[in-house]
Amino acid sequence: MSLLIPDTGLLFWMLLSFGIVFFVLAKYGFPVIVRMVEKRNKYIDESLAKAKEANEQLSKLKAETEALIAHADKEQGRIFKEAMQEREKIINDARREAKEAAQKELNLAKKQIQKEKDEAIREVRRQVAVLSVDIAEKVIRKELNTDTAQMAMIERMIDEATKKSS
Repeated sequence: MSLLIPDTGLLFWMLLSFGIVFFVLAKYGFPVIVRMVEKRNKYIDESLAKAKEANEQLSKLKAETEALIAHADKEQGRIFKEAMQEREKIINDARREAKEAAQKELNLAKKQIQKEKDEAIREVRRQVAVLSVDIAEKVIRKELNTDTAQMAMIERMIDEATKKSS
């Protein structure tokens, strides 16, 4: 058997582990992520609609401002300045709110993804640890099948323990 060609049993267990992890992610992870993304898209669409309404309101304010300009030259500068400041404020507020909301949703999605990733990694590590213990047990049983091999192993472990403690 070559070191580069894995055993069929190992391939089987690797494929089985991968299949289980993929199934768990497909069943529980991906729907949550998709829901969060759809919820975020809906919130952004609503924010854009609100921004559009704000722009329409600003257009109305601008028209009213122009009518006041025609009636009163003296009030012209003040009214125009207020309308422009209000427009900028509404646009900036809408943009800021949309950015904050999008960032919050993105952070939530990232946290959820990281949590699920960590959980999957822990599960894989647990499975690898169990497999490693099983393999080590089989190797030790094979190597210690005679009384002389067992006694040699015990003496070697005692020697190593005394060397480490000194």
